[in-house]
Amino acid sequence: MPRVADLIEPQWPAPPGVRAAFTLRTGGVSAAPYDSFNCAAHVGDHAAAVTENRRRLCERLALAQAPTWLEQVHGTRVAVLSGSPEPLAPADAVVTRVAGRVCVVQVADCLPVLLASRDGAAVGAAHAGWRGLAAGVLEAAVRALGADPGEVLAWLGPAIGPGAFEVGSEVREAFLQAGPAAAAAFTPNARGRWQCDLTALARQRLEALGVRQIYGGSWCTYADPARFFSYRRDGRSGRMAGLIWRS
Repeated sequence: MPRVADLIEPQWPAPPGVRAAFTLRTGGVSAAPYDSFNCAAHVGDHAAAVTENRRRLCERLALAQAPTWLEQVHGTRVAVLSGSPEPLAPADAVVTRVAGRVCVVQVADCLPVLLASRDGAAVGAAHAGWRGLAAGVLEAAVRALGADPGEVLAWLGPAIGPGAFEVGSEVREAFLQAGPAAAAAFTPNARGRWQCDLTALARQRLEALGVRQIYGGSWCTYADPARFFSYRRDGRSGRMAGLIWRS
């Protein structure tokens, strides 16, 4: 009997009819270094393995439609899913108001952010690496959701933690351009560089928008190789997926 895909189910007060999940690296068929539940088709894994992993994911979540997989480019563009599948330009966030359409982002250290309006009418997902986060991908995603930010819930998934995420001064400066509060998310290290708290920066950005209901954000992908892929730790690796949809 094939092992089913392993998941984290977000612990947050999602509105009725809104479902969400985050995949772990276990429960699939991919061989090392993509072992075993790699969801990404662009990392060098065998296409047949990715197809089977995605099939298992759909089965595990009882999805009526397959997720809409984005071509992510560390930008701020938001794709909007309508009533029928359509080709999409590269994007790093996705929203929908259509039941059954599944928003998904892929990560392996970058921060996945799942979003839902309190009334359950709109959902979305954002891929927030440092470049996209500094450029405004969360602001763009919340805006595209079409709800008052005070009526938006956010869930922050697994990402690289501050103890493992060393960056240069250019990264810190990119965030400080938005305001001095970002300095609190950077700690100097003995190498003259900075330890960056990506999750704290995302919380700052969401709170500045007026989003107050923020959950999750307690996992470090780098520190937990048994459960999570990490590009910075491993170089070649698979990708996990954060999904949200209206049932």
